[in-house]
Amino acid sequence: MREMGAKALRLGIPLSVHLDLTYRCNERCVHCYLDHDDHGEMTLAEITALLDQLAEAGVFFLILSGGEIFLRPDLFTIVEHARKLSFSVKLKTNAVMIRRTKAERLAALGVDSVQVSVYSHRAEVHDSITKLPGSFRRTVEGIRLLRENGIRVSIANVLMKGNAGDHRDVRAFAASLGADCTVDPTITPMMDGSRSVLDLNIDAQALRDLMRDPTLVGDVDAYCAPPAGPLADQDALETLPCSAGHTACYISPYGDVYPCVQFPLPCGNVRRAPFQEIWRDSPQFKDVRSITVHDLNGCSTCVHGGSCSRCPGARVHGGRHARPVTPGLREIVRAHGGGFAQPAPEEGSRCTARSCRPSRVARRRIEIPGFLAEPGALKLRIAAIS
Repeated sequence: MREMGAKALRLGIPLSVHLDLTYRCNERCVHCYLDHDDHGEMTLAEITALLDQLAEAGVFFLILSGGEIFLRPDLFTIVEHARKLSFSVKLKTNAVMIRRTKAERLAALGVDSVQVSVYSHRAEVHDSITKLPGSFRRTVEGIRLLRENGIRVSIANVLMKGNAGDHRDVRAFAASLGADCTVDPTITPMMDGSRSVLDLNIDAQALRDLMRDPTLVGDVDAYCAPPAGPLADQDALETLPCSAGHTACYISPYGDVYPCVQFPLPCGNVRRAPFQEIWRDSPQFKDVRSITVHDLNGCSTCVHGGSCSRCPGARVHGGRHARPVTPGLREIVRAHGGGFAQPAPEEGSRCTARSCRPSRVARRRIEIPGFLAEPGALKLRIAAIS
């Protein structure tokens, strides 16, 4: 898998694309970073043309998200077109609008998986977060219908002050439904730069307790221990902060292309230029690709450099440079890369950082922010492009 990922990186292939179809939503989650108004979403014709371009560029993994994707009446047409192009399609939804016929149709289309947000095993807590009465019941009904039709479901449990103590019960509840479960302790600043939602973050002690929960991370000592050897500088997959802008990117409902949903740096718009041209020639993408772990404060000398990832996008997004403009991005990241709530560990110390990368086993159970995740199985698309 690492060899295939390295090959995609070497060939400059955007292996994975996260495409938001809409920012509109039927829930109003207290921690949501989105503006839910429609400011001119791409039409069906624009999206299908974009999917053609993504296939030509070598994209294999396609995440369709929102907002709530089922608010688009053309969703199934979009998914059908994506599957005809042999994308591995993952959907993100709150499942409130899923009924039996929709679940059956998704199964027939062969989507890879569906991720559903569940904030608590207690209906009153879940509904208090979504601000939609009855949402827990309808979400669970949707999950059951998906599972009855053989669709793999992953429950995403975002932790915040109002539900921090519920993750063990949510995981047990997910298992009872036949679903996987990931725990995400990350609250993201709003797209307009507002940091008000960050007040919902769990505190440092709760985060440390989470990272030391053996039911999540397995062997706690092994999980938190420094790496056994030095950082292999020759391995680009280790020295790059993440895959954003290298083998993955994000596209908004309005056609704006970003390195990642966590990295608010506009690199182009597919309504004005072809995707491959943006991916290949954008000065912003080139600037992002110049950043290495060594550009982040403390990382070049930290013993955890090989097992800990910091996100330059989240740093810029969460700091005073909420809308960075290149040139100068590299300098911004260097200057503000050390601004996480947890300081870099001392030499030889055990990791307590918010950005600690889990083991492969633990990564199935705890969802450190998406920018830390590597693409999954790399199949035929990359071989065809090469």
